[in-house]
Amino acid sequence: MPSPSDSARFRTDPKHVTVLEHVTIPLADGTRLAARIWLPADAQNSPVPSVLEYIPYRKNDMTAPRDLTIHPEFAKAGYASIRVDLRGSGDSDGVMADEYAESELADGVEVLRWIGRQRWSNGKVGMIGKSWGGFNGLQIAARRPPELAAVITVCSTDDRYADDVHYNGGAIVGSEMLSWASTMFAYNARPADPKVVGERWRENWFERIDQAPSNIEDWLSHQRRDAYWKHGSVCEDWSAIQVPVLAVGGLLDEYRTTLFRLMENAQAPVHALLGPWSHNYPHQGVPGPAIDFIAESVRWWDHWMRGVDNGVDAQPQLRAYIPDSAPIGSDTTSRPGRWVSEQRWPSPDVDRVGYHSSDAVVDGPQTLPSTAMLGHRAGSWLQFGAAAGQPLDQSGDDARSWTATWQPDEDAPVEILGTPEVELTVRPSSDRGHLAVRLTDVGPTGESRLLTMGLFNVTHHDSHENPRPLAPSEAVTVRVPLLSTAHRFSPGHRIRVSISASYWPILWPTAGRSELTLDGPVTLTLPVRRRGDDTYTQDEFRAPPAHASGAIETGGSPMRRTLTEDLVDSDVTITTYSESWSTHHTDGLHYFSSEEDSYHRREDDATSPTAECRRVIRLRRPGGKAPTEPGRSGPADLAAEPWDVELRTVSRMFGDETTFTVTNEMIALENGRQVRSRSTSAVIPRDLN
Repeated sequence: MPSPSDSARFRTDPKHVTVLEHVTIPLADGTRLAARIWLPADAQNSPVPSVLEYIPYRKNDMTAPRDLTIHPEFAKAGYASIRVDLRGSGDSDGVMADEYAESELADGVEVLRWIGRQRWSNGKVGMIGKSWGGFNGLQIAARRPPELAAVITVCSTDDRYADDVHYNGGAIVGSEMLSWASTMFAYNARPADPKVVGERWRENWFERIDQAPSNIEDWLSHQRRDAYWKHGSVCEDWSAIQVPVLAVGGLLDEYRTTLFRLMENAQAPVHALLGPWSHNYPHQGVPGPAIDFIAESVRWWDHWMRGVDNGVDAQPQLRAYIPDSAPIGSDTTSRPGRWVSEQRWPSPDVDRVGYHSSDAVVDGPQTLPSTAMLGHRAGSWLQFGAAAGQPLDQSGDDARSWTATWQPDEDAPVEILGTPEVELTVRPSSDRGHLAVRLTDVGPTGESRLLTMGLFNVTHHDSHENPRPLAPSEAVTVRVPLLSTAHRFSPGHRIRVSISASYWPILWPTAGRSELTLDGPVTLTLPVRRRGDDTYTQDEFRAPPAHASGAIETGGSPMRRTLTEDLVDSDVTITTYSESWSTHHTDGLHYFSSEEDSYHRREDDATSPTAECRRVIRLRRPGGKAPTEPGRSGPADLAAEPWDVELRTVSRMFGDETTFTVTNEMIALENGRQVRSRSTSAVIPRDLN
């Protein structure tokens, strides 16, 4: 049960949900994790099932607006809903270690055990999470804690090496590797709230600044699929997960292939929901249409934790949104299309159809240089829905690539659902080389819409665990899986594969100039649906209701993407910028963050690529009187004082022909005065990259 001080924080909102604003969860080693809990009003007297979201993104500020659209709704549906900050984040004790560290997963098992012992808990817990929380939901499920009854994993992966922001096909994801490391470098240094934890906030803040890891050094030090990446990759033992899993993804999210691998390999019941969205929860899905995902989640919980016979176990294993062909830019907020279903996956109604380059119109160079200047209009690898993150017309990049374009039957559409693959043979000029392979829909006017892509490090053609140098001029055949997708090519539209050895900044270039020469035919294999006139309907696929925002107001500027090009020196800089802020009016807390990423390279200079990422985070609460008990000092008294802290970071990544260099700089300010700083630097050998 909560401590007396926690109990004092109980409040009941007008919708009869009891909220425990701050609860501490004690762990065996003395660490205390911070939680916010929403309870059905009568849960203290009648125990209920619970739902846990377990992430490092700060329950009091950063995700507080989003949390209010999820957890109170679960409580209204009769579930205790618990939102826990990981060790070293938010108001929890300690310092962050790494993504999905052993301590994080072991702590998660303890949290489940703690939930199961509470008076308001009936002992059954479900885990839900998007991205980080989707990852660790699967990872903790693989540990088989007895309290865990079901999982909803959104935008996550079963394979940390194959599908994440670090590597794809053994190649470095240039636009995300440093960017995400830079974000975590700043995130991990954020302080706990003195209003909650008291005087110890500053000491812990300095510990976080001084001790939080420089993730970029770890990630770049493991350029092949070794034990570092196998940890937390549930695909290492499919039998480990024994609870039902609802896997959710979006067609603009990089993690969507996970849905298909889980359905094809997991031994527990797996159902998949693939929408048109980017990296978002589906009730906030952009581009739309969004759905009433809270109601969909409650159906899942009701069946697996309450035993409600609502048809969840008999519903189609895969429900997917198939967008129609549409002019680029016309559907950045909502995509035309329809929902379809497959009763089981792999589906007997989806054929693997080969498209051979001998039957296509082939264009472009056979020899592909690693220094070619293309990829600037591809958008973001990890997309959150902003128009600036979505890809633009690819016809210019297609013209600089080798392409094969097929004209299907002009009277019938072609509908695909699943994981495309491209097989090709190349002859390298050196001991290494990378490929960027894209699938596009070419409209009648010639504009080329990017549907999916795959990166591939050719030295990994036999194994991601044991790559080996290429033999110059010796033919190598590779199969490049593209990210899973769904699409309906309208009559009159063409199917195109584009192949290049460069795609900046999504693909970090090889060391030194290299060339890959295509040798022989190229085969595209598409998952083609034979049923093209069906539509799946479900009540929960309606537009989501407008949820009250509670005491939190949020704002933000649209993401911006700019391209600066020197036409004489043939160098370019791509810059993205976004910012967001929220205000908690119950206590005046303001949270601001901004992110700026710049990627520079010069054509024909293999050592010129440079990434620079800047972050600013500011937490501010104006001073004012706070209620305290007479004669008692503590967090409430501290909250009466003004609080203004800020973190500014700069991270850089560049390389030569044999090494990468990565640096981080951080300054911390309190009330506008610098109080701490930190810098890191590392030189890391290239490993066939």
